[in-house]
Amino acid sequence: MRTTIFVPGDAAALALGADAVATAISEEAARRGIAIKLVRNGSRGMVWLEPLVEVATPRGRIAYGPVAPAEVPGLFAAGFLTGGVHALCLGPTEEIPWLARQQRLVCRRVGVVDPRSLADYVARGGGEGLRRARAMAPAEIVRAVTESGLRGRGGAAFPAGIKWQTVRATAAPQKYVVCNADEGDSGTFSDRMLMEGDPYCLLEGMAIAGLAVGAAQGYIYVRSEYPHAVAALEAALAGAGDFLGNFTIEVRVGAGSYVCGEETALLESIEGKRGIVRAKPPLPAVAGLFGQPTLINNLITFASVPDILAQGAAAYRDLGCGRSRGTLPFQLAGNIKHGGLVEVPFGLSLRELLYDFGGGSRSGRPLRAVQVGGPLGAYLPEAQFDTLLDYEAFAAIGAGLGHGGIVAFDDTVDLAGQARYAMKFCAIESCGKCTPCRIGSTRGVEVIDRIRAGDGRQIALLEELCETMTQGSLCAMGSMTPIPVLSALRHFAEDFGGKCE
Repeated sequence: MRTTIFVPGDAAALALGADAVATAISEEAARRGIAIKLVRNGSRGMVWLEPLVEVATPRGRIAYGPVAPAEVPGLFAAGFLTGGVHALCLGPTEEIPWLARQQRLVCRRVGVVDPRSLADYVARGGGEGLRRARAMAPAEIVRAVTESGLRGRGGAAFPAGIKWQTVRATAAPQKYVVCNADEGDSGTFSDRMLMEGDPYCLLEGMAIAGLAVGAAQGYIYVRSEYPHAVAALEAALAGAGDFLGNFTIEVRVGAGSYVCGEETALLESIEGKRGIVRAKPPLPAVAGLFGQPTLINNLITFASVPDILAQGAAAYRDLGCGRSRGTLPFQLAGNIKHGGLVEVPFGLSLRELLYDFGGGSRSGRPLRAVQVGGPLGAYLPEAQFDTLLDYEAFAAIGAGLGHGGIVAFDDTVDLAGQARYAMKFCAIESCGKCTPCRIGSTRGVEVIDRIRAGDGRQIALLEELCETMTQGSLCAMGSMTPIPVLSALRHFAEDFGGKCE
């Protein structure tokens, strides 16, 4: 009987040498005349332990890591195929404290299943939500999503059920379902991890959405920087058979423009046009892709739906706090000791996430600031680390959870430099359609440079410029760029040369 060994094919694991480890395991097994089955699973999200090798044993899956190719012969000699003791042995994977403390719903199969095996997906509970949805009327599906309290996971946190109902109720000969998997925010990788580790979950969620709104065609928009995710999606679609019924999905690869994460610019790109923002109204739910009603959601939103249909809206709604229901895969990056993906219900504090899961800074120095919600998110000082991970709690302090990306900085960070980076990022990534974003960001870099050179009189001008960008920009690209700038001014005035009024 062959022993099954799991070596992640996730992009992060590959960057840390997973392919070389997989090759070393295959060659060592062949040298010893041992038959093995090597599965390239997704990453469990414990990036500091990659490459993480797991072995299926009668006691469950036993983890070893981080494994280097040179350590593979020693693992075989220690009997790791039967869970043998070794310095790299971490014990049963599910009992690793970092994983055991999580409550994974969306990512429950990421790192567990063979991402290219539909049979494995179904054997681990996949497909149940779609099966139940097929026995329901479209209005019932929408009602379940609404009652679950699911909100868009792309950053806006708009109630998903309202958007679904709008598309369902809009009469049209053709409707579309579009998944926004562009994931351009710095410090975010949950979309990529799910596409590479459990692609059928996304496909199932989109098929359920198609049933709910009356659409038979779906598109997944993925950035070109995610070649492994694109390959995983294409492989899953090729192996889907009749799993999706008459719902067809096509993968579209974008050229890497950050603004194409905005839903209307994304639709323009899918249509083969330059990715620039459309004026609204009309909303995409009424006139979206090719002018037809279009349901466009973030990947994590769609991936949350199968569990809601399978377990019931109440089970999902019972998790979380306030109006933030369910779970969110948070992504820890930057100067953090234990970076990776942490999926927990809303309601944990930012401090618990940074220290109980993240382990504090990687440098060992005090954490001074964290940016939550991507490059356009607020910089939060240590005094706000006790804020609960909740949409309304973050809004109350002038911040947002965004896509759940968290980038940590220790006490050596220059927040004036980070504010400049935000303005420069906007200047580079702006689609150029509106003046406040296109010109305002360029002028913003110049003003910040003058402030950093010692001209404190420019601070008032910077604040006025930020107000113009906030109120006058066509989309969130320009209107949100002032958020990191003003938060840095507010909380870290000393980095700008003095107290900011």
